[in-house]
Amino acid sequence: MVQKLTAIDLFSGAGGFSLAAHNAGVDVLAAIEFDRHAAETYKNNLVDRLDAKTQVYAKDITEFDIDSLLNDIGIRKGNLDILLGGPPCQGFSSHRINDSGKDDPRNALLIRYFDFVEHLKPKSFLVENVPGLLWPRHEKYLKDFLNLSKKHGYTIVAGEPLILNARDYGVPQNRRRAFIFAFRDDVMQEDIDWPPSPTHHKSGDSPWLTASSAFEKPNKVVLDTFRKRLEEKFGHSKEESNQVVASLKWGKNIDPQDSCNLSMTHSKTLTRVFENTPLLGDRDESGRELDCHKNYKGHKDVYGRIYPHIQANTITAGCNNPSKGRFVHPWLNHGITLRHAARLQTFPDDYIFTGGSIAMAKQIGNAVPVAMAQVLINHIKLILEKKMD
Repeated sequence: MVQKLTAIDLFSGAGGFSLAAHNAGVDVLAAIEFDRHAAETYKNNLVDRLDAKTQVYAKDITEFDIDSLLNDIGIRKGNLDILLGGPPCQGFSSHRINDSGKDDPRNALLIRYFDFVEHLKPKSFLVENVPGLLWPRHEKYLKDFLNLSKKHGYTIVAGEPLILNARDYGVPQNRRRAFIFAFRDDVMQEDIDWPPSPTHHKSGDSPWLTASSAFEKPNKVVLDTFRKRLEEKFGHSKEESNQVVASLKWGKNIDPQDSCNLSMTHSKTLTRVFENTPLLGDRDESGRELDCHKNYKGHKDVYGRIYPHIQANTITAGCNNPSKGRFVHPWLNHGITLRHAARLQTFPDDYIFTGGSIAMAKQIGNAVPVAMAQVLINHIKLILEKKMD
């Protein structure tokens, strides 16, 4: 029997990377996550339900004894196949204005990630972060990380961090993220193909998935309204709008007992705003104008309805709150449910998140989309297995 590859997941959150590794047939030996709700979600789903042999550490990674980890999980330095991780990205976020976030202490966690690389000496590592990581104001952190990689015998595949979009890998979401992938120099091959080829495309046999795939199919009245709105707002012909609506793939009905079938409770005033927001509507189509919007026409996604016919906007830690982005249900008068958000992140419906609604939204929004992560890990797995042949 072929021995399974092994991985460790740092900053594991609710387990997006780890679930993908599990699905790809990779044994995740350990996961480290400071947030207790996320760690509990991870354990409940991956360890208790899916029987993953993962040691979950709900600990502060900055105080973690890395050398003791090798003894705990019974692996020798240099034998680990893949080190995964997405250090908290808020300091690198594009939502930061000017140089805000430049000296955010969370940025140093990228370097802390490398402490684990140095001590564990994995054959490969994969880091996920927001595109803002590559911005000039964060150059020092990235440069230090890349220099450490070279100093300790690692080659960054493709020569630099790459921006990948989740929609190209089976995720119904327009989500751009930076990935740093490296091999230890003694494992590195000349003919490594990275990143993996997209599994989905703008058109063709495997088109990008649309946000509709996360929602239940609406009734005929709603679908007819979609057709009319496509004509009114986007200038589609009647034939084009009919084709678009007919082509949409919808998700199955959500179990009413699903603990993630939960949306934010809104005031009567805000509910009326949503009632006045048409299908495919933006903030400025609701008839409501806040003082802060009178002289500022940006951020139209805030309080906007999700467009079912294209990919959803990036799902964030505030994904259940319409004030944080285009997170209003496509036709109902409230924000999307946590289950809709989880589907947009390609978590299966049997993946249950723990904590209050804010805690669950944070776990969902911060996760690496499972479908995308699985394509990346499968690709790394093939490269490593080829090396072992």
